[in-house]
Amino acid sequence: MPPRKRSAPTADDSEEAAPKRRSLRQAAKGNPEPEAPPSAKASPPKKAAKVANAKKQEKPKAPAKPSKTEEPNVSKVKKADKKKEPAQSSSRGVSEDPDIDSIPTVNPDAPKHDGQWYWLMKAEPETRIENGVDVKFSIDDLKAKTEPEGWDGIRAYAARNNMRNMNAGDLAFFYASNCKEPGIVGIMEIVKEFSEDSKSPRSARRPGAPYYDPKSTKEKPIWDLVHVEFRKKFAVPIGLKELRELGKPGGPLEMMQLLKQSRLSVSKVSGEEWRFLCELADEKAEDAGLKHDEVEKD
Repeated sequence: MPPRKRSAPTADDSEEAAPKRRSLRQAAKGNPEPEAPPSAKASPPKKAAKVANAKKQEKPKAPAKPSKTEEPNVSKVKKADKKKEPAQSSSRGVSEDPDIDSIPTVNPDAPKHDGQWYWLMKAEPETRIENGVDVKFSIDDLKAKTEPEGWDGIRAYAARNNMRNMNAGDLAFFYASNCKEPGIVGIMEIVKEFSEDSKSPRSARRPGAPYYDPKSTKEKPIWDLVHVEFRKKFAVPIGLKELRELGKPGGPLEMMQLLKQSRLSVSKVSGEEWRFLCELADEKAEDAGLKHDEVEKD
């Protein structure tokens, strides 16, 4: 997910059996040599040399090694197949997440805070290929999920630490990033506190994943994720240009972490900033004569 939810021929077949070499005796039976004339006597030294040569020829030779061109490079074929696999699935097309129900809602290692805290989390709604995988994820994708979604792919310590401080029940703005019109497009809820980013499609420990990190191991994991659910899609997004105007000195968003640390993918939002932006979203929807798309309350 975001900066974030898939026979080669064997060498034995191609090798031909090396033909058996005939011994000197077998060759002699098939092709008898003409008898020497009675008057011609071979000298002892020459006869000894002939016997020596015969012994050399009778010594079986090791079968010739097949040339490199005769052996198909099986390892290369297998590697090529492996390289093709990531490109055949999107970042969230095939998930290897563990059973969601097996992940506890509350993590005892997560610092607990009073009341509801607020956050802003970025995702990319437009196609971007990372290591052969499309990492796009929009608020509509989140809305379509039928179970909590792991917010995976976070590989910055400050963003990870913010997620570790989240409690179940906190709310976060969904921020559409790296697109034509970036901005806040809706709201989601943190429903499961942090757990290791280990088996998601963009897992830190999954070779071939877009954000694979070989330094993160089972014994010493580095990266985490939280699970979120869709709550609301704004009728009219709050664009980045408008946010920057409101963040000028003296403005209501002057101290907003999103504007102070623009490259941070998970940032803190104060209570005052949250209420102001929610009221602004309501005003924009009313002015446009539209309604937010939100989950019905029980």
